[in-house]
Amino acid sequence: MKFSTIIRGMIAGMIAGLAGTFVMYLFGAAIFALLGWPADTSHTIIGNSAAAFFSKLGIFLQGGASLGLRLYYLIGFSMGAVFGVAIAWLEPLRRASFLKKMGLGVLYVEVLAVPLLAAGSIALQMKPFDVAVWFGFSFVLHLVYGLVLGAVTSIGLGDLKRGRAE
Repeated sequence: MKFSTIIRGMIAGMIAGLAGTFVMYLFGAAIFALLGWPADTSHTIIGNSAAAFFSKLGIFLQGGASLGLRLYYLIGFSMGAVFGVAIAWLEPLRRASFLKKMGLGVLYVEVLAVPLLAAGSIALQMKPFDVAVWFGFSFVLHLVYGLVLGAVTSIGLGDLKRGRAE
């Protein structure tokens, strides 16, 4: 395995992570607007969750949308980088078709999102109904992120040029 292949996978994954995060935000903002909620609802919940979590460790941060926005993109970028490296590094994943990589993107994101969502709901001491709504919305938003992550990473690694878009 060439080092350049891994770097290429990481770069493709980082670009895919940013693209997925942006598309997920636009999709979520549209849903929240239809519900009459603020467009930055996700950012606010993420920022408040992080502030509440870190306050338990004695680190006090200003929560809200500002912190949430930074974490939102940092997490999306980082998850994309790891996904891209995994796809480029592991032979069976590298040889997977375009659609399988999209499915792997969804699986990867949905599995990794559960502990983050659980930590946030515990830190904010959400009621059971709020937790169910939070997990439901997040599932749909992370589905969008995972599809974009898998598609852009696959394209970034040249699958369409090699005729592997089945």
